[in-house]
Amino acid sequence: MRSDNFTRRAALALATALSLSVAIPALAQDGAGKIRIGVIGAGNIGGTIGGLWVKDGHEVMFASRHPETLASMVSELGPKAKAGTPEEAIKFGDAVFIAVPYKAYPDLAKEIGPALKGKIVLDAGNATQKRDGALYDEVQANGIGATSAKYFPGAKLVRAFNAANYKVFAKEGADGGKDRSGGRMAIPIAGDDPEALKVAEGLVRDAGFDPVVVGPLKAADTFAMGSPGFGHDVTAPELREKLGLAK
Repeated sequence: MRSDNFTRRAALALATALSLSVAIPALAQDGAGKIRIGVIGAGNIGGTIGGLWVKDGHEVMFASRHPETLASMVSELGPKAKAGTPEEAIKFGDAVFIAVPYKAYPDLAKEIGPALKGKIVLDAGNATQKRDGALYDEVQANGIGATSAKYFPGAKLVRAFNAANYKVFAKEGADGGKDRSGGRMAIPIAGDDPEALKVAEGLVRDAGFDPVVVGPLKAADTFAMGSPGFGHDVTAPELREKLGLAK
């Protein structure tokens, strides 16, 4: 009887493990698996990086409070591109990419912050003094990573795609950098959650770049706007050298 009970328990444990392995999306496969991505902000950065992910085969929902205004963009990108509200994009995405002006973060946090809890969130926002005022002062005092984490508590936050102009991303992303001498353009990323960092690394590669993990979220200050690590169109080894990282 004890042997039968043990066999049943073992079979149940195996079935549970198998069901979990099927249920968890292939998020941390370094680009091997395609996932759904919600893009909050379909402007220069969101539209450029989201478009690169679509071209690589990911399904992407671009968000706007008025999604009908994105019809032309998603039509041009093809069937893997969709438009929706921010709430719909969060539900849609296995990961979420935030690419809106930093001054929008306090209001955005009230609208969608709770829905982002537990989500993998790539954060591309930059704070500027002229535009963001007191929020810029907060970033200067506390750091860009800590400030973003304050507005989106509970999210698995990774700072990514904030350290260069969108025109550089458009030029060097996807196939644009394949023949680049010395290697593809490096993208610095930082975050506290290991799973989220793995996902971000894969998405950086899928967009056509080489990820460089700088460290925990606090380390995002080293490549924030205005820092010595900002604005470099260099390869991964070159970026590691500039940031003083081990090779």
